[in-house]
Amino acid sequence: MTDAGKEVLEVSNLRTYFPVRSRGVLPRTIGQVKAVDGVDLAVGPGETLGLVGESGSGKTTVARSVLMLVRPTSGSVKIEGQEITRLSQRDLAPVRRKAAMIFQDPYNALNPRHTVGGIISAPFKIQKIEPEGGVKRAVQTLMERVGLNPEHYNRYPNEFSGGQRQRIGIARAVALRPKLIVCDEPVSALDVSIQAQILNLLRDLQHEFGISYLFVAHDLAVVRQISHRVAVMYLGHMMETASRKVLYSQPLHPYTHSLLSAVPIPDPARQRERNRILLEGDLPSPINPPSGCVFRTRCFQAQERCAVEIPPLVEVAPGHKVACHFPIATVPKSVVTEHQAHELAPVEGVPVPPAGPDRVVPA
Repeated sequence: MTDAGKEVLEVSNLRTYFPVRSRGVLPRTIGQVKAVDGVDLAVGPGETLGLVGESGSGKTTVARSVLMLVRPTSGSVKIEGQEITRLSQRDLAPVRRKAAMIFQDPYNALNPRHTVGGIISAPFKIQKIEPEGGVKRAVQTLMERVGLNPEHYNRYPNEFSGGQRQRIGIARAVALRPKLIVCDEPVSALDVSIQAQILNLLRDLQHEFGISYLFVAHDLAVVRQISHRVAVMYLGHMMETASRKVLYSQPLHPYTHSLLSAVPIPDPARQRERNRILLEGDLPSPINPPSGCVFRTRCFQAQERCAVEIPPLVEVAPGHKVACHFPIATVPKSVVTEHQAHELAPVEGVPVPPAGPDRVVPA
């Protein structure tokens, strides 16, 4: 773990609510969508924190709130120790040099009216930075670094495949050598073979430039490939955080158990032995979340205490936090074991991050 105060990203008690307004001539606020409700997380230098959860859990809202693309309702967001939630758009401009984002959809994330050269050079022009050798030379060097042909500088996004478009987005994100990149499901729209190439590229860029990633995804196999630590979200709340190795081999929260039980194992015999944990019911509405523990309405461990008392996110072991009154201490057959975790739908050619320290700081 890094020393306190040295994290690239520190998020404390983050809340992002969206108003629900009535219809009519004079609309009024009748409720709030609690997309993110009291999230704490931190990302160290050169570290990748995987943020997982099912659709509607608030992952993307966290990602956008961290970069002030969506203004949080309350809470604290610090990038390299600087509080940014109270900054104006003008004052946020210098912060944009430190943090960037890779978007989920490579088809809608690029302006179809701009050339590739114009898209990748935008950060230089907006920040009024003149790289050595000129902008065009810097952009073509970036294109070559991410696996694109520099001669395609004047081509338009519609002339590229999905994987190539995502490489353009990655080149744009790393143009100013930011300390933090928020990856919002950057490979979910790509074929498996292309996913492997993009994950390899992200890993290489991390080692080369010392970048930290907040990696949002719903695919636990992909998260295992690239993350050093993993955080599990449900209905705007943090359920469990731990190192990659610990979370996949010794999960404690019932929700984490259910997510891992849904991950297929590439061994028919072992897969048949597992008991799938099926959650009953749908994800509750974030407008009116359940009292107490928000997961209790679908939890197989729920008891009376869960309905009246919100479980705090407490550290049960070094680097391992869980928000549950009745955590599961044993690992049933439905959950991936430590040995099986290394066989989870591996993406060919993608190196698994080291399972040693929780934080990996490049030399």
